[in-house]
Parts: sequence; structure tokens; C-alpha cells
Amino acid sequence: MVTLKSLDENFPIQRQLGVDASPVVLLNIFAVAAGDVAALLEAWEHDANWMKKQPGYISTQLHRAVGESYVFMNYAVRESVAHFRNAFSHPDFRAALAAYPSSAVASPHLFEKVAIPNLCTR
Repeated sequence: MVTLKSLDENFPIQRQLGVDASPVVLLNIFAVAAGDVAALLEAWEHDANWMKKQPGYISTQLHRAVGESYVFMNYAVRESVAHFRNAFSHPDFRAALAAYPSSAVASPHLFEKVAIPNLCTR
């Protein structure tokens, strides 16, 4: 079972689920023991395929840290916090968290784009 660890203790994912924002980006950092990488990838793939079928899904991409690191980053785009909340809170998704290796620690957090002239569009 994956352990959830807040990326921001002042405003954890559970509080973010109550915010009305769209679109949103989920940034989820995973850390896992070296011997559990294959199990993490298998569990993540199952979850990603399930999330892909849920309303509000736009895209997802998993990244692995370079070098001898066992840290992964999932970047997923959803139409809104409401869409993410419905999928994240769904009993099927919550039950699937048990498939993650016990060494896995996940830090999910939602973000909105920031507009900065000549650099970033909203």
C-alpha cells in the first residue's frame, strides 16, 4: 500500500480537492525502494489506464529521475479539480492503492498554470 505524504503540509491534497479550479495539473512524486521499481510501475500503469477512462482526463506522463535514483514524477492534466476529485475519491481507485509496494511514498499536489508575459501562457 502506498503511503501518501503531503507536498505542502499547509494545504494538502485533501484540502485542494475542495477548490474550484480548472484546468489543473496533478504533480505526483513517488519514491520507492530499488527492488520495488517494477511493482511501482505495474501499479502506476494500472491506475493510469483506469484514470484515462474517467471524465475530465486530458493527459498523463510518467518521468523517472536520472541516475541511480528511485524517484518518479507523474504529470497529469485534468479538466478540473472536480473531475480529479471524483476519480481520486472513487472506491475502485482507492482500492487499487493497495497494489503499490509498501516502500512507495506518493506526494500528490494540484497546480494551475501561471501566466507570465513572453514565457508562459495560461
